[in-house]
Amino acid sequence: MTQAGRQGSPNGGHPRRNGSSGAGSRGGAARGGAKGAPKSPARKRGDRPQAKGSGAAPFAGERFGKNLGPVRRDKPQRDSAGGRKSPTPLPQHTPRSRAEMSEEGVRLQKVMANAGVASRRVCEELIAEGRVEVNGQIVTELGSRVNPETDVIHVDGVRVQTNEHLVYMAFNKPRGVVSTMDDPEGRPCISDYLRPGSPERLFHVGRLDTNTEGLLPLTNDGELANRLTHPSYEVPKTYVVQVRGPMPQGVGAQLRRGVELEDGLAKVDSFRLVDSTPGFVLCEVVLHSGKNRIVRRMFDAVGFPVQRLVRAKIGPIGLGDQKQGTVRRLGKQEIGHLMAAVGL
Repeated sequence: MTQAGRQGSPNGGHPRRNGSSGAGSRGGAARGGAKGAPKSPARKRGDRPQAKGSGAAPFAGERFGKNLGPVRRDKPQRDSAGGRKSPTPLPQHTPRSRAEMSEEGVRLQKVMANAGVASRRVCEELIAEGRVEVNGQIVTELGSRVNPETDVIHVDGVRVQTNEHLVYMAFNKPRGVVSTMDDPEGRPCISDYLRPGSPERLFHVGRLDTNTEGLLPLTNDGELANRLTHPSYEVPKTYVVQVRGPMPQGVGAQLRRGVELEDGLAKVDSFRLVDSTPGFVLCEVVLHSGKNRIVRRMFDAVGFPVQRLVRAKIGPIGLGDQKQGTVRRLGKQEIGHLMAAVGL
């Protein structure tokens, strides 16, 4: 396996760029260009040739988003009593026969390369190594063809986005903006921050109340949006909360145990103190509940009303250093990990 193939995982970092193979007199001049041109440095023993193309590692490089690490598929599901439950059955794609995949569509390695996974040569290596799935079936034949609009492709468990009509964005919502595309009262809304020419029928995934800031996904992928908001998938959400201090010990443990609200028991998955200054406390909480104003109501119940609330992360997607009031397109790897979080 080449160095490119070994590093060709969505979970890996940027590929190393080894020197190209050169050397040789007559053959080297024929391959390298005109006689007298500078020769490429000789490749040392043990070096491997660098694959040509747009990139040697799947989803690598800044243009494909951040390296989000391995896909996590072991997220526990819980029932109303707090116990684990089986995940909701996912719709199954109808397997296509090898004959169907060889008679119609586009070659698999070309679709992968066009989607930004890697160069076509590296994509061929990934297929031959059995690291590519089409509609849940491992494909190792280089002649296989797929339909980019309907077939589902995974590389090392990460979904490859091949439908060019689907759009995935992250909006860093400022305070005072209404979580709607249009507001009859004339208040600032999401569409005010979208550039002219944005896709039609783009809608927000979930909501943030007017005074809450932070991450709000935007997409035209209805299936992904439904799963991200459906409680059975329990996608974790991370919030940064500012309250008035000091905060005595035990509040975090109380939130983890759960507090009784008017609509039942609510608790956070984790609590972490981020900063504490005279008069203010900054903490981070993670929870999977999607109930209305759940974070504010929980902190009210323990005696610490929220002064400022920012949603920093949804599943594997985070704001990072994205400026408030801006909209950015998600990277290829971000989309793949977000889909993996809901079983797509």
